Amino acid sequence: MPSMLFLSALLLLVAFLVGSLPLGYLLLSRAGVNTRLSNAHNLGVENMLRLVGPGLATASALLDAGKGLLAVLMASSLGLPEVTVLAALAAYLGHLNPPNALYRPLYGTVPPRGRGNLVLLGVLAGVAVTGAVPLWAAALPVVVYAGVTGYWGYVSAATLAGLVAFAAVVALLPIGVPAKLGALGLLVAAGWRFKENIGRMLDSTEPRFGEEVPLAGKRGDEVVAAFMIHPMTLENFWSARRFAWLKPLVERGVISERTVRQMAENLRPMKVGELRGIRTPEGQSIRCYLLSSPLLPDVFDTQPELATRRAIEGARLAHELGAEVFGLGAFWSVVGNKGVDVQAAVPEITVTNGGAYTSGTIKAAIPGILKHFESGGRDLKAATAGIVGANGVVAFGIARTIAPQVARIIMLGRNLDKLERSAAALRRANKDTEIVTTTDYAALKTADLIFTATSDPLPVIFPQHVKPGTWIFDEGRPADVDESVASVPGVRIIPGGVVRPPGGMTSNIDLQFGEGAVPACLAETLIIAATGEHGRKSLGPQTLSENINFFVDQATRLGFEVVD
Repeated sequence: MPSMLFLSALLLLVAFLVGSLPLGYLLLSRAGVNTRLSNAHNLGVENMLRLVGPGLATASALLDAGKGLLAVLMASSLGLPEVTVLAALAAYLGHLNPPNALYRPLYGTVPPRGRGNLVLLGVLAGVAVTGAVPLWAAALPVVVYAGVTGYWGYVSAATLAGLVAFAAVVALLPIGVPAKLGALGLLVAAGWRFKENIGRMLDSTEPRFGEEVPLAGKRGDEVVAAFMIHPMTLENFWSARRFAWLKPLVERGVISERTVRQMAENLRPMKVGELRGIRTPEGQSIRCYLLSSPLLPDVFDTQPELATRRAIEGARLAHELGAEVFGLGAFWSVVGNKGVDVQAAVPEITVTNGGAYTSGTIKAAIPGILKHFESGGRDLKAATAGIVGANGVVAFGIARTIAPQVARIIMLGRNLDKLERSAAALRRANKDTEIVTTTDYAALKTADLIFTATSDPLPVIFPQHVKPGTWIFDEGRPADVDESVASVPGVRIIPGGVVRPPGGMTSNIDLQFGEGAVPACLAETLIIAATGEHGRKSLGPQTLSENINFFVDQATRLGFEVVD
């Protein structure tokens, strides 16, 4: 008996190792195919055919199915149905979790994991031909799979449905408990493997069978970009349908907000939405995947290393999804030295923080704002303008633009020494304009115009900082101006950096910029993808004037409109 247990354990280990063999990976690698694109994010058999052609796709499929069949046939040599079914589970687990210690020294990386459906087909064939389960029991999950795929179109859902049927049937068969646990284990393993696919089904972003998914490096009438977002509040966290079930549990005290925050910090980037319907006047279509690692704003300040790591993971996911350009939105735009470290870690995809076109939209909007200000009978030459966040590139650019047109500028920021250096440069160029620096928001009380562009997670301007009749241009994302400021008599708040892409854009997720509108940093990502001008990307703290002008010009040509 001990020897039989030892042989059973040994055969299960062999089944695991056989299942982990990267046969398809080796075949495609030798053929010069980028195997990192052969992943379960959006590539099934139908898209593998597009990527490598029918010959290699069929050979790779047969190798995957064959190793599953071989693993089960080897285990069946003991004549124990229970060991045979457990070997099916071991082979599948080996495919899904190839051991790092074994493959990283050989290939410098761990082979990518696909969906594993062909391995499942191989192990089901194995348990049928060995008699471990009746033929009809092994065929049932295949029939269920085909039915669900044909009716609903979601391959991952069809796989899970087939394995539910298999586990249920095996549970009713006169077979040992280990075999029943093995069948259940297949379902659990697949459920864990497809957890992200399940989330995408809930968010309506999972591709259906037969849907043509753009592949990296293959430009056509449709180009693909990706953009990284994050929730600003817990309310935003619930807006993703995959997390909506948590809201009532938090409201009833079953789960604490702290637990949700900790969970969010442990979630890797995921695809939560898509922008479709963006089409330029020239007929080019732009698809944009919305990715998220749901870190809340305070985490970017308290755990910058975690934020940078998640941004790098997001860039890798964007590349695997077929995107050419990866944009960093909101607080993602400042992580990793404003994207420099992210680009260095993932050179296969263009990374941008969106700073150039964001500055461009402001540059384009300011003349109109000042003109409207004067048309209301206000004397611009005698006005005082407050610049909030003047330590930053965007806000300092605003100060430089309006300094010649007003009597006085208040530069407000966190670093007074840096403010003074910037103010000195402005004073040399604008000798007739009074320029003062401060870190005190109370100084804004004298301003007739306020331009604000900070990266603070919470509002920084409140009613006590604003006098009646002030015009405020709020470029901050999230907004720098608290909602209560609207109650101050005569105050006008103008949102900045909002752009409407060409065509009829649709989205499954509310970006909170108004219907059909996106932030300028996202628009920059789309423009790079549309033009193919990857060298125009915005990285680091510096923004080149020539790139600002490029995005303003190209946005006009492509049909992007600044919302004012």
